[in-house]
Amino acid sequence: AVGESLRDSLTSNGFQPVWKSSGGEGIRHAQTASPDLVILDVRLPDGSGFDFCRQMRQMHLRQPILMLTARREEADKILGLEMGADDYLTKPYSTSELLARVRALLRRAYGELASGDDNTLYAGDLVIDRGRGQVSRGSQILNVTPTEFRMLVYLAQNAGQVVSRGQILDAVWGYDTDTQSERAVNVHIRRLREKVEPEPSKPTIILTVPGLGYRLSG
Repeated sequence: AVGESLRDSLTSNGFQPVWKSSGGEGIRHAQTASPDLVILDVRLPDGSGFDFCRQMRQMHLRQPILMLTARREEADKILGLEMGADDYLTKPYSTSELLARVRALLRRAYGELASGDDNTLYAGDLVIDRGRGQVSRGSQILNVTPTEFRMLVYLAQNAGQVVSRGQILDAVWGYDTDTQSERAVNVHIRRLREKVEPEPSKPTIILTVPGLGYRLSG
């Protein structure tokens, strides 16, 4: 019933959804068809959506992932973000809220990455190519998600300045969601550090400013 409702709502609003009824089928489709976005239910017949989310990120599948669940506990929301999800929607939800989340994720991932005149930014030895939506160190392309990329772009645009968690939430998420908490920002920063810092436990690129927020080393 959930799958049919989602498919009908997305189709009637101009999207072209493909519905897979298990996590395994969904991952295989994501590998072969490269959909622009994945809506992933936590409760699936062949396992947990959290595990499938983690598998997708380990396989370097970079599409935005919106997780759906009936659970409202903060720990579950944080777990979804830890596994690599970009946003989180709890049931019951309205069609308008679902569509707002989907459109915002697509806009962040594909519609705004190359905006602005300066398409190349730098952070330490990192090269941030906004035109291609890529982060590289030397010849190595780093496997960051669209949300992580957008966060790094925002920090790089404000290199040397302290930005608060609220400013990051406004710039990266851009609308009022239930992932907009300081813990959500902390989770994404930690995941980003694991990918861009030579020693994530001793960050030299994304610095914490106690009581204020974060600063990208200038």
